[in-house]
Parts: sequence; C-alpha cells; structure tokens
Amino acid sequence: MEIVQKIYICCCWKIYNMKELLTRSLSGFLYAAILLGSIFISQYDFAKYTFIGVFVVFGIICVYEFQKLIHLTSKRLYAIFIILLAVLHIFQDQLYLIIPVLTLTIITELFLVKDLVTIRIIPMFEKRKYRTSIFYLITCIIFLTLVPNYSGEYQPLIIAGAFLITWTNDTFAYLVGKNFGKHKLLKRISPKKTIEGFVGGFIFSLLAGYLIAIFSQTLSITTWLIISIIMSIFGTLGDLIQSKFKRQAGVKDSGTIMPGHGGIYDRLDSVLFASPFLYVFLQILKHVS
Repeated sequence: MEIVQKIYICCCWKIYNMKELLTRSLSGFLYAAILLGSIFISQYDFAKYTFIGVFVVFGIICVYEFQKLIHLTSKRLYAIFIILLAVLHIFQDQLYLIIPVLTLTIITELFLVKDLVTIRIIPMFEKRKYRTSIFYLITCIIFLTLVPNYSGEYQPLIIAGAFLITWTNDTFAYLVGKNFGKHKLLKRISPKKTIEGFVGGFIFSLLAGYLIAIFSQTLSITTWLIISIIMSIFGTLGDLIQSKFKRQAGVKDSGTIMPGHGGIYDRLDSVLFASPFLYVFLQILKHVS
C-alpha cells in the first residue's frame, strides 16, 4: 500500500511539473513572439510604430509592477513615462537634450550597483523612490526603445540581437550554474547564481554575438562582441539589482502577468539595465566611424 502511495505521489508530481513547464513555455513563447514580431514588423511603413506601441504597454506594466514593489502609488509616473518617451523620441537627434537624461540615468544605475555590493539595504528603495522610478526604470525603458534608431534609421536587428544575446546569457548562466556551479556570485542576494554560471553565460553571449555578426552582416564582429560584453555584464547586474529589490519587498516575482515567469519587469530587468550603456556605446560608434 505504501509503495502504491509513493508511485501515485510521484506521478502527480511529474504531471504537475509537466503542466508548469508547458505553461512556462507557452507564456515565454508568446512574450518572445510579441516582442520580436513588433521589432521586425516596425521596419515597414504601415506598422512602423508597433515596436514603440508594444513598449508603451510594457512600460506602463513595468511602472505598475515597480510601484507595487517599492510600495509607491503615483499616477504621475505614468504621465512622466509617456511625456519623456514622446519628447526623447521626437528630439532624439538633439544630443543636448539626450545627454542630461542619459547622464542622470547612468549615475543612478551606478549608485544602485554600489549599493548592491556594499550595503545590505538599497536606500533608493526606501527614500528616493521617485528618482529611482524615473532615472532607473522609466528612462531605461526609453533608451531601450531608442537603441534601434541610434543611427537615425530604424535597424531591427540591433535591438533583436541585444535581446537574443541577453536570453542566451540568462539561459546558459542557468544551465552552467545548475550543472557546474560551486562558488556563489552574491549569495545574500541571489543564492542560485554562481560564478561558474556567470562565466558560462558570458562565454555563450560572446558566441551568440559572433554568430549574429556572421549571419546578420549588420555591424562588425568586434562591435557585436562588445555589445555581448555589455549585455552580459550589465544585464547580470540588472538582474541582481532587481533580485535585491524583490528581497527587500519580500516577494518572489514583480508580477503575475506571465504564468511561470512572473511580471514583465521580471523579463526585462536585465536588458533594461544594460540599455543606457548599450545606447552610449552605439552613439560613440556612430560619431567615431
């Protein structure tokens, strides 16, 4: 009788895991399809604002999820997001408007990195909530949407490549860490992340960047390798910072909109944090070449 019970429990557990995996896979596929579909369809005149439209929706959801995370309720932040997005896109060629916002964003992010490493509780989580919401979350979303237009002409493969590299980094960091990880990266913040996993994700990100350069024939191999380094390092930092925010909030996920994955902010945290640094690099590349 005891053996039958164990077999029954084992079968139920396997069925549950299969359902969870299927749900996670379907929601992940839908998210990737919407994201990549919006990126590539926007190169056509009849749908050139699709990518921006999708990120307006994603951005509003992220602002909502982030406000819940830091215990803030402000309708102003939605207005600030829409206004800043419109202004920076309309005047994206006017660097005298872009540079101050970009500088404040990078300074805020560097403070978050400092707080991630040196102290137990991020002060911006408790005190500077508006500044963090605007110059960490909102402006990062906007700079992400500016990336494919950095040259003045919409280039879908640049932003699609950045996402693919980030996904490669996350996937192989998990796989390598799970199978070979022994040394914790930042145990008090994210116990499952390992140094071996980070190195594995980094190496496969470089491989992904190399393959994108070969098959897309957009930017040089060197440029794509630098993009891979930016997305891997700053993407990992972004993921760790979000993990620390969630730990301080006492929650597992920022939202529930994506079954098996959490919220939109959970899916975008890495690429959002890396986006201003990617934008800076691409602007330097544009003005040097």
